[in-house]
Amino acid sequence: MADTKTLKELAEYLGGVVRGDESCRISGLAPLEMAGPDKITFLANPKYAAKVAETGAGAVLMAAGGESHGRNVIEVANPYLAFAKLLNLFHVARPAPLGVMPGASIGENVLLGADISVYPGARIGDNAVIGDGCIIHPGAVIYAGVTIGSNTLVHANAVIRERCRIGSRCVIQPGAVIGSDGFGYAPDGRGYYPIPQIGIVVLEDDVEIGANTCIDRAALETTLIRRGTKLDNLVQIAHNCQIGEDCMIVSQVGISGSSKIGNHVTLAGQVGVAGHLTIGDNVMVGAQSGIPGSLPANAGYSGTPAMPHKDWLKAMAVVPRLPELRKTVTALEKRIAELESQLLQK
Repeated sequence: MADTKTLKELAEYLGGVVRGDESCRISGLAPLEMAGPDKITFLANPKYAAKVAETGAGAVLMAAGGESHGRNVIEVANPYLAFAKLLNLFHVARPAPLGVMPGASIGENVLLGADISVYPGARIGDNAVIGDGCIIHPGAVIYAGVTIGSNTLVHANAVIRERCRIGSRCVIQPGAVIGSDGFGYAPDGRGYYPIPQIGIVVLEDDVEIGANTCIDRAALETTLIRRGTKLDNLVQIAHNCQIGEDCMIVSQVGISGSSKIGNHVTLAGQVGVAGHLTIGDNVMVGAQSGIPGSLPANAGYSGTPAMPHKDWLKAMAVVPRLPELRKTVTALEKRIAELESQLLQK
């Protein structure tokens, strides 16, 4: 853990402004309800503003103009982001490099950068390139010809298949598989003939891959995850997909082959995306939605099939009333039949 910091020092680090005692010293972070006088907490949601009066924290991160209730405050544009930055400052220390430890397996013609750590049980295949500052945890398997940029973290039991390229400052969580064979088969009349998947996966810089997520290699060229995109646990990206920059792909999303996702797209949990379609920039899709066709940019969608979110809300408002509506329609049908019968008798 880092040494204590004054509020003045923290404000300078965050680009914020202190209201209160600039000399107050902080040793770490804690929730509003649990923070003591040497801790800083944060208020990101205004509905919890009353808790500021009750907190025992030495200081509170909040947006400009918020009620301090007599507490020391650092005003910042984005309290949640500031909280994340202070977590890194106080509680996340980069471990000292350990080199290649006994029990690690290194192939031939491997280029290892400076200040790396390769733990026992890790395997790095022939002709791989590992950049400066990388950490490869036990059980990770890096196939032949893989290239990894600087300061990338590969957790235990992750697999990076042959010739795939990983950027700098990436994080690959335990059990993730980068470059598994794409699901490609040609029907031969009786069964299915496997199509060799000879392409690769490319992760650009600052991409993070969740635990047990699978990204398939392309059939011929590249499955691409662009800079800054974050994939949650248990995500499936099929072969030949292209995912744009700064996307958020939440747990259990499945994206079928050759689909193209724009920049800054959010796919909530369990969204299913059909193949060979395009989703535009800045799209948000609600949880458990099914996307059978392309979606235009700069909009929100929900439902199966996915529709504009406002339309989905209107449709969902009707659903609880369907049994009542069915009874009404049945009664109307019966009444219409009676009226028609009366008219025919005249």
